[in-house]
Amino acid sequence: MASIHCLGAGLVGSYVACRLAGRGHDVHVHDMNPQPKVVGYPGVVIHHGDALDHCSELNEYAEVDIVVNMLPGDIGNIAMNTLNEQGYRTIDLSFSHDTPDLHDEKARDWGTSILWDVGIAPGLSNMLLAEGYRRLGPLARGEVRVGGNPSGPTGGWNYMAPFSPKDVIAEYTRPARVIRAGEEVIVPALSERHLIDVPEHGQMEAFLTDGLRSVLSSVPAVEMSEYTVRWPGHIQRFIDERDAGTLDEDELMREWWYDHKMPEFTWMEVRVEGHDGTEMVWRVADHGGDDGSSMARSTGMVTACCVEEWLEDPGMLPVGVHAPEALAPEVVARIIETMRSERVRIEGPDIRL
Repeated sequence: MASIHCLGAGLVGSYVACRLAGRGHDVHVHDMNPQPKVVGYPGVVIHHGDALDHCSELNEYAEVDIVVNMLPGDIGNIAMNTLNEQGYRTIDLSFSHDTPDLHDEKARDWGTSILWDVGIAPGLSNMLLAEGYRRLGPLARGEVRVGGNPSGPTGGWNYMAPFSPKDVIAEYTRPARVIRAGEEVIVPALSERHLIDVPEHGQMEAFLTDGLRSVLSSVPAVEMSEYTVRWPGHIQRFIDERDAGTLDEDELMREWWYDHKMPEFTWMEVRVEGHDGTEMVWRVADHGGDDGSSMARSTGMVTACCVEEWLEDPGMLPVGVHAPEALAPEVVARIIETMRSERVRIEGPDIRL
């Protein structure tokens, strides 16, 4: 079994660590305040402290087969740059504004292999958009709608953050890159708001966010967008408080904090259309379980599957920085099969091998 080092043990990081340890790997978790569920978990060794400091000291360990960077945002980006220079095989889930592909040349110089953005969206969404491109050719349209939310309106913000609230705030404020008329353009985040019907839950609201990232250049399309899905009223309150200058990030951190007792779900729809009008649609839904929240499960399951696929086939990816859509169809098919076997509902065309 492999020696895996996980940087960050929040909701997603703790799920990934426990899952990999449960499958027999030696897992080292580096975090100042790891989630309680991972502390004392069989097969997991906790290294308390600043994970940024720890990632520059990994050479002190006798064995490091793979590193999983799950530190949030800018902190994760700093860690990613450090890991890049050290030559570790790395899976990155930091979702920072400065993406790892900017450092592809450096990775090649250092002999580093990096797989980035392997969650549900980005991650599985990229794989499905790429499958649409592989099957239909350049797309007339590609759309992703995704969100993790309470199972019904809760009052107040109608929301709790299933991952770092700081990353949610960044998602709401970072301009969105989309494809319009075949060209990449930048539009305001939260624009193009519209209502949609989410099966089993009813009417929800979708709005543009900057989630396409690598597929902006890897999947050719006339139109391509990613929309975040929330309960109606949530994003209007954010906009109102932002525009009034009363938005308090510290207060949001408290009010959006994840409540394990509240029923919640994750839902995603990926829709592609070819130039001949042929359409393909995938829908993904999860309601969580004893092993984690729906967003932690659906995100972390993709991450953990990628870890094990790479351990099984060390030559899966060459030196350099690679996005999830670079994974071979058979790898994507196995990830989807695993998710379906663990109660994540995925409807849509099978991956063509």
